[in-house]
Amino acid sequence: MIITTCGNSLPIAQQLAKALKVQYSPLTISTFPDGDRYLKYNLDVVGKTVIIVQSFQPHSNESLLNIIFAAETAKDLGAKKVILIAPYLAFMRQDTRFHPGEAISSRIMAKHLNNCIDKIITIDPHLHRYKSLKDIFIIPAIKLTANFLIADYIQKHCHNEIIIGPDGESYQWADEIAQHIKVHATVLIKQRFTSRHVQVKMVKPIPVKGKNVVIVDDIISTGHTVAEAAKQAKKMGAKSITAITVHGLFVENAMDKLKKAGVTKIISTNCIEHATNKIDVTPLLVAELRKER
Repeated sequence: MIITTCGNSLPIAQQLAKALKVQYSPLTISTFPDGDRYLKYNLDVVGKTVIIVQSFQPHSNESLLNIIFAAETAKDLGAKKVILIAPYLAFMRQDTRFHPGEAISSRIMAKHLNNCIDKIITIDPHLHRYKSLKDIFIIPAIKLTANFLIADYIQKHCHNEIIIGPDGESYQWADEIAQHIKVHATVLIKQRFTSRHVQVKMVKPIPVKGKNVVIVDDIISTGHTVAEAAKQAKKMGAKSITAITVHGLFVENAMDKLKKAGVTKIISTNCIEHATNKIDVTPLLVAELRKER
């Protein structure tokens, strides 16, 4: 077994190699003078299982191309099997044709990976209209969840808390985490006017005044949805507001937006490298990869 990476998720890749006691060797990736991709393995992969560890952020488009090049090259060099570990799997939110003429990005991404990867392992992919990864992947596709890691973090670091899902899509995460640590949870209904204009209201009212509110979502991208939830909690008298996410993209000044909305602490897993990383998902991946030994 060899563990490599295309440039993202280096700490996770290194920790996996150390825990599993296997070789770690990052790929050499650059461009020719005309901009064409150059990729090179630095270890012999003949007859070996190659584990490509690569979150799709930052640079999701480039990451997808690098993964395809890396997987195809490994197969061409004689690798026995190629497994992709994508802690964050991009393109999943475009899961239908919302407007005429649009590409369904998730299906295109999956089609390319189906052709060059033998197995994919990811963490809390954005499954909304898809019931499972099997809807788009024909290769074995493993969905792990960081819910219990998040629950443990909340239990250790938060007190007198309630958990809020900022929209209907996030309630599956919020409710499971709340049940695990036996606290109250509710969800806010989101009304989206544009991609950046969102309003929310609480569906199942629960006491917020004087409580430490924990807003849980699978992805924080621009931060609009969580910011609106924070404003609602603040109006209702929350003592503090913590935002926790599996995948912290934090684009378009999301961090400033959340702080201005009253969020006092922002926490993410290390599925995407960021200064807010406090929850390590590596143990989930180690346990899954041990099944390959």
